[in-house]
Amino acid sequence: MNTLRQAVQEYLSLRRSLGFKLQDAGKGLLDFVTFMERHRTSYITQALALAWAQQPVNVQPAQWAKRLSFVRGFAHHRSATDSRTQIPAQGLLPFRPRRARPYLYSDNEVRSLLRAALNMPCLSKLRPWTYHCLFGLLSVSGLRLGEARGLELQDLDLKAAVLTIRSAKFGQSRLVPLHASTCKVLADYIARRKRHWAGREVSSYLFVSNWGNRLDGGEIHRTFYVLSRQIGLRGISDHHGPRLHDMRHRFATNTLVTWYRSNLDPERLLPILSAYLGHVHVADTQWYLSSSPELMREAMRRLEHRWRIGHDHPQPPWLRFCSAFLPSAWCSSARQVHTPSVPIATPSVNS
Repeated sequence: MNTLRQAVQEYLSLRRSLGFKLQDAGKGLLDFVTFMERHRTSYITQALALAWAQQPVNVQPAQWAKRLSFVRGFAHHRSATDSRTQIPAQGLLPFRPRRARPYLYSDNEVRSLLRAALNMPCLSKLRPWTYHCLFGLLSVSGLRLGEARGLELQDLDLKAAVLTIRSAKFGQSRLVPLHASTCKVLADYIARRKRHWAGREVSSYLFVSNWGNRLDGGEIHRTFYVLSRQIGLRGISDHHGPRLHDMRHRFATNTLVTWYRSNLDPERLLPILSAYLGHVHVADTQWYLSSSPELMREAMRRLEHRWRIGHDHPQPPWLRFCSAFLPSAWCSSARQVHTPSVPIATPSVNS
């Protein structure tokens, strides 16, 4: 029988081959094995798993629960080859993490952000256009920030109006269709990028820094925070507020609203949006649509239409119940894909 350390390496290799990155889990499990070796124990026990998970003592309970979940997943794997393995019970260190409440950007807020990006004072003439194009693309495509950062020039087929997303979450790749207005702006940005870096070495990534490397994720967030404060999305001293990831939520919500208003069946079309967003399971897409007043109004409008509510048709008791509990009840039934309602501003290539 192999050692715990060997078993962890095999477990991580197997999971990563399936597309899981396991960055935090990888570091955590190697630390757990070191902890077990110090205790001279060759198999997993619930008591030791719990003791390791609760280190250090000065962190939030969410961190303890996360660490224990690393061991639990590995223990399930290890139990197939070592019957002595104890799998930590689900009830230990119970904690339900709170996901950040998404912010639904208005069209005017997106336009203000894009204008602010173009007006950024900086030495590099390309930098304002880089952020203008990046933020605009996020707002109309539903891409994850990491997917947009990872785009290379070869991933754009503007004639076919398609982006190729390579090695996305869980190692998946997919094709993302683009609106004609978005293709026009991307073509303009690429032309500017080519002129700016003419005769100099630059990486193949679409969005590059002042040094020609792929844009740094931290720098993107810092730039967004500065611009969002300038246009009033965040207060000067706010540490929390609208996020770039909320652009993805906005895309999904707008798509579903469009489907409703076009009298389409969102429930049947839900897998399309799920595939478009790169979700492994359709259920993963539903979270993005959990807090939209517009969706609630459209859902109620359709319910009322279906039951022909009027003077001659009183509202059914079950519909009154749904009205009271719609925010939670609604989340289990829908989803969407649309053409952008806020196309990125289309500047002149020679400007």
